[in-house]
Amino acid sequence: MNKLGTVKHLHSGKVRDLYETDDGLLLMVASDRMSAYDYVLEPGIPDKGEILTRLSLWWFDQLKDVVPNHVVSADVPAEFAGRGILCRRLDMVPVECVARGYLTGGGLAEYRSDGAVSGVKLPPGLEDGSRLPEPIFTPSTKAPIGEHDEPMTFDQVVEKSGAEVAEQLRRITLDVYTRGAEIALERGIILADTKIELGWDADGVLTLGDEVLTPDSSRFWPRDLWEPGRTQPSFDKQFVRDWLTSESGWDRNSGEAPPPLSDKIVERTRQRYIEAFERLTGSAFRSVSLPSHRHQ
Repeated sequence: MNKLGTVKHLHSGKVRDLYETDDGLLLMVASDRMSAYDYVLEPGIPDKGEILTRLSLWWFDQLKDVVPNHVVSADVPAEFAGRGILCRRLDMVPVECVARGYLTGGGLAEYRSDGAVSGVKLPPGLEDGSRLPEPIFTPSTKAPIGEHDEPMTFDQVVEKSGAEVAEQLRRITLDVYTRGAEIALERGIILADTKIELGWDADGVLTLGDEVLTPDSSRFWPRDLWEPGRTQPSFDKQFVRDWLTSESGWDRNSGEAPPPLSDKIVERTRQRYIEAFERLTGSAFRSVSLPSHRHQ
């Protein structure tokens, strides 16, 4: 028992565990689990869950005049300190809302195939890391666990959600990206792209949920090292993806699980996440979670 009463476990995702409180709120707890290419990797990244949670809370505050969010309180029982957020329930939108200001990753693969990303035509001659003429909305499907999200065009979002909702999703996603990119750039970081989760609250208002502008949901590049035409140094999970596909010897098409992360990769990933947190927030990272709960 604690000040919330009992909490009932509802679901565990690749990174987060979800509980319900006696009064119907949700308790969202970020773990140190690391996922990539639809696999949960071993071992986890120490302090990752706390970094994601505290950075999301900071961003929710920066974005509160852009879009409402689901946060009720970060005042949670000690066992969840630093990693837990009390949230309102949302009826989640069945679309992954992605904004891109730079070309890389899956967007680059689409562009090389047909000169467009999610149906948005782009100028010829762009490279890996190129800045786009303006940020674009590049939604994708929300695939079941174990399956891959597939790119969607805006017209497909209209078919799925209706024209009015589709317009709202695009506007909010681009507004979040634009505000985030401005703030990040002031701190020497390029926000290349980001994915957000939106849902309707009890009053039917589209509301920002889950996490926002973290190294798990976004690509962060050091501004002073940005150089189109190559893979960019990053403060995000792309570092782990690159290691898996280029150095670990793992074939992502083999159907076999990835190998364990080396101690060096774990520590270097942790340092990248901490640097993203400290650069963006301007605060030194010091863990506040209980030692016995930090690495779950």
